[in-house]
Amino acid sequence: MNESNDSKRGLHRRDLIKGVAAAGFGLAARGIGSSSAFAGSSVSKKEKQNRIQLENAKLGTRDWRLANTYIDPDTWWRSPRIEGYCSATSVRPGEKLKVMVSTNPVAEFDLEIFRTGYYGGMGGRSMKKFTSIQGKIQPDPPVGENRLRECKWEPSVEFVIPDDWVSGVYLGKLTTKRVVGGFRGRLTSRQGLQSYVIFIVRDDRPCDLLFQCSDVTWACYNSWPDDRWSIYHGDEENYNANGRKKWNVDPSGTGSVSFDRPHADFSQDHLVKNPNTIGSGAFLLWEFPLSYWIEQQGYDVSYISGVDTHADGKGLQRAKGFVSVGHDEFWTREMFENIAAARDAGVNLAFLSGNTAWAVVSLSDSGETPHKVIRRESLFLGKADAMAFYQERGFLEKYAAGPDAAPLLGNRYTFGNVGGGDWVCAKPDHWLYEGTGMKKGDTVKGIVGWEWNSNPATGLPGFEILANGKTKAGNGKPKPPHAGIIYDGSKGNLVFNAGSVWWAQAMSSPPGHVLPAHGAVKPQGPEPRVQRMAANLFDRIVRMGLSH
Repeated sequence: MNESNDSKRGLHRRDLIKGVAAAGFGLAARGIGSSSAFAGSSVSKKEKQNRIQLENAKLGTRDWRLANTYIDPDTWWRSPRIEGYCSATSVRPGEKLKVMVSTNPVAEFDLEIFRTGYYGGMGGRSMKKFTSIQGKIQPDPPVGENRLRECKWEPSVEFVIPDDWVSGVYLGKLTTKRVVGGFRGRLTSRQGLQSYVIFIVRDDRPCDLLFQCSDVTWACYNSWPDDRWSIYHGDEENYNANGRKKWNVDPSGTGSVSFDRPHADFSQDHLVKNPNTIGSGAFLLWEFPLSYWIEQQGYDVSYISGVDTHADGKGLQRAKGFVSVGHDEFWTREMFENIAAARDAGVNLAFLSGNTAWAVVSLSDSGETPHKVIRRESLFLGKADAMAFYQERGFLEKYAAGPDAAPLLGNRYTFGNVGGGDWVCAKPDHWLYEGTGMKKGDTVKGIVGWEWNSNPATGLPGFEILANGKTKAGNGKPKPPHAGIIYDGSKGNLVFNAGSVWWAQAMSSPPGHVLPAHGAVKPQGPEPRVQRMAANLFDRIVRMGLSH
């Protein structure tokens, strides 16, 4: 692994800040990635650099990006010529990770591991490479109880996470080499076909920000091995006119999924089409623009899986701020309880996500491996509202309802909030808007969507609605208004909820990023006013955390 001289001398946060405005246009012009012209965070830091700053001063590359993918039309979303998954959602340095890969037709392949981050606008750093691995066809799993499809593939690569690997989201780029035979009777000479595997390197150190990937939700929406096996697909054989399987919205409907599957391409292609993200779950689509910006600004951030939130509640309390991002729909009861306990212990919460904590799932073991199988159970509506939801739609209650999410989140998703709108400033004198120049009624176009939260929990201490705007469905029909909120925790901490899946779309545009859209609603990319809001929020979290 090569390191630049910058990795030895480090970059001060003030140096990063000075470079942002000057570099923003040039990076965008070269297609490297952009965070617009935001001038940078104002929090003063000690001379000693944190590990995120030191890591991002090392030599970056754009080689992490996929350039040659193939989505099999017969399966809608998968990449059978090369696909894989990892043995764990997150690993610590010193722990072993196994990578399971299938190539159909049989082919040799390379695996190169990259850490994602800012890296001078490149978006990643090469960490390790395995070459000329002999591939094999690994079997599609049978249909198990509760429609479970769980792979039991043999490992293709095993390695121990090096001690010097910094916490982050890591992509393994799989690339085929020499091909032997054919696929479904069709001979092929195509080489260099690619897809990803994804995993998180976590640690246990105190940090300013704890970035939780929404990987439980990624797994729930993963339809692999074809278009019928997400957690929303039920037993009934109902298909749309285009031949795609209809979804079953019964919250206790039949459905279990496993983490032990390759990530298929994102199946809601009416929102965004980017096959060069295949295998990465929804990280590159909804979450990387925030991670890229956070690391550009030099915040001391650590990363975890939703499984870590479920299994290690005390671990959340090492952070000054917990960050939920993107599409964070599926939670376990333990996740809910652990995040609430972190809030009550003084941890600041930043929900830069939408449709958050809507559905209750459980995690169970697979053999001797814990937390592998996700079962769909109920909704985080509280008993009365859950029963009303069931009765209105003719559903039966099979599992107890989850607690009402609104007193934790400060707002709540309304079923059918699909579409979007603009972020509309409701309280310009609040510190969140400091330095943005926004006035009441000013808007940021298109960052509310494609699912968002309404139902503000107005009785919470210090509760304020900071954004409140109209929304609409893709066909233009009005929908419940969006609510972006803030309230006070019991230890002088804060809870902020942007209430939108697409908040991060305004933070940056990493290399290869494609903006989503739903009907006429579309984010506009990096937006300095939203970046300033995020800096105001994170800087306050860092300062507040010092006193707890």
